[in-house]
Amino acid sequence: MARVLCGVDLGGTKLGIGLVGPDGHMLDQAISRDHVSLEPEGIVEAMAEGIRGLLRKQGLVEADLLGIGVGTAGHLRHRDGVVITMSNLEGWKGFPLRARLGSHFPSTKVAVDNDANAQALGEYLHGAGSGSSSMVFMTISTQIGAGIILDGRLFRGQTGSAGEIGHTIVDPNSDLLCPCGNHGCLIALASGVAIPGALRRLLLAGYSSQFVDLATLGEKRLDGEFVARGLEAGDPLCRELAADFARSIGIGVYNIFQVFNPERVVLGGGLMNWGDAFLEGIRERVRELARDMMSEEMPIVAASLEAPGIVGAASLILEA
Repeated sequence: MARVLCGVDLGGTKLGIGLVGPDGHMLDQAISRDHVSLEPEGIVEAMAEGIRGLLRKQGLVEADLLGIGVGTAGHLRHRDGVVITMSNLEGWKGFPLRARLGSHFPSTKVAVDNDANAQALGEYLHGAGSGSSSMVFMTISTQIGAGIILDGRLFRGQTGSAGEIGHTIVDPNSDLLCPCGNHGCLIALASGVAIPGALRRLLLAGYSSQFVDLATLGEKRLDGEFVARGLEAGDPLCRELAADFARSIGIGVYNIFQVFNPERVVLGGGLMNWGDAFLEGIRERVRELARDMMSEEMPIVAASLEAPGIVGAASLILEA
C-alpha cells in the first residue's frame, strides 16, 4: 500500500480520526465521543491510541504515514502549534498541541490548524474548490469561521487567526450578544448558537409552528437538526428563521467578496444541510448587495467533501 495521511478532527462533541490517501480518498475512520470529559493530555493520548488502532487495522506502521494533521475548533498560534483558546473544551489555553501529539510519533510530521483552515484546504485540493486559485471556505455550524486560499496558499494572517468571519460585525445596532462579548457579530445573528434566541423572537413576533410554542420552547433541543426537520415539513417558523439567517450570512459573503474578490466561495458546516432554498437565499442576498459591482461571476457553492473535518485535517500535510 502507498503511504497514507492521517487526519484528526477534534471537536467539542466528536473526535474523528481517519486514514486518507494523498488524493483525498478516505481509507478508514473511527469516531468517538469519550474525549469530552478528559484533560488535554488525556485527549492527546486518545488521539495517539486511535491513530495506532487504525494503523494496526490496516496492517500499517508509523513509517507508512506521510504525516498527521489535526483540525480543531480552537484558535491556534500556527507557527508553533499552540492553542490560544478553545471554546468547546476546557483547559486548553496555551497547550502545545503539536508538540504533545508529535512526542507520540517522533518520526512523523504533525501539523495543527483550526478546523476552518483545514476544511478550506481539503475543499481546495479535493472538493468544491478544485480548479480555483483563490477561494474562501465558510463553515456555518455551531459557530461561523472561514479559511482563505489566496494564490493557491492558505492565508493565516500575522498570528494564524485570519478568517474569523463569524466575529465580523454585520449589524452594529443589534442587541444580540456574541460569545466573544461584542454585539451584532455574524455568529450572534446566524449560527447554531443563535437558533434558540431567534426562534423565541419569531414566536413573540407571531410566527406559528407545528413543532414548538413559547410554552414548550425550553423543553426542546433547538439546533440545526430541529430547523432542518421543520423546513422539510414546511413549518412557517423554521422557514422564516432560515430566511433570516440566509440574509445575514449573505452579508458575510458579500463582505468576503469586497475584501478578497475570490474566484469562488464554498459554504460548509451543519447548517448547510438546510437545503437548496437556504443556499439560494444566501446567493440572492449577495446579488442584492453587490449589484453591478460584481463584474464577473463569483460562484457560491456548497462544500462537497463527505468527511470534511478528517480529510481537511489530513490535507494540512499536503500544504506546500
